[in-house]
Amino acid sequence: MGDMIEMRIVGVRVEVPSQQPILMLTERTGVRSLPIMIGSAEATAIAMHLQGMRPARPLTHDLLKDVLAAVGRGLSEVRVIDFKEGTFYGELLLDDGTVVSARPSDAVALAVRCDVTVFVAEQVLDEVGIVLPDLDDEGDGDAASIADPEGEMERFREFLDNVSPEDFGPEDFDPDSGEPEDFEAAGEGDREDDSEDDGADRRPDEGPDEDGEPPVPR
Repeated sequence: MGDMIEMRIVGVRVEVPSQQPILMLTERTGVRSLPIMIGSAEATAIAMHLQGMRPARPLTHDLLKDVLAAVGRGLSEVRVIDFKEGTFYGELLLDDGTVVSARPSDAVALAVRCDVTVFVAEQVLDEVGIVLPDLDDEGDGDAASIADPEGEMERFREFLDNVSPEDFGPEDFDPDSGEPEDFEAAGEGDREDDSEDDGADRRPDEGPDEDGEPPVPR
């Protein structure tokens, strides 16, 4: 698997005008970040918990945490381990060494509830990691982000305001249509009917928008 890099959860924001939720992870001791396009339900689950909002009754990820506790297991860490054909792959590591495959969005939603660390494989960061605007000019990335978390979030917002599909996948981007040229490589399935979504976590230039879902807290 190679080296794993410890990450911090910067937050979840909505890219305009597509209204696509994006999860941003940043290196704990570096300047690279990893934007992951996720579903509205998972984005809401992550954002609600980060903002201190607790439902009266357990939602899906709260329930999963309770199930783990009920069977005597704990979550040790979560990992983003691979990026293939526009899709991110993650896994859960339990305290008994069991490894469970998971979407990164579900893994992070569970991680914030179990207060465990998120790791990303170094080769994934090497391939699709980015540096947020101005973050590389502030010296030590970790020190800057801890001293100025609001500044880091502002850089995240600036990134979303200025991002375009060309920034993430120029070899797959069709400037005439504004869409990836190869829908199947991006995980879309049938190009003539893109109403179905397989729920995979993707790069911000990959995969379908999700309409009709509740808005993510901003």
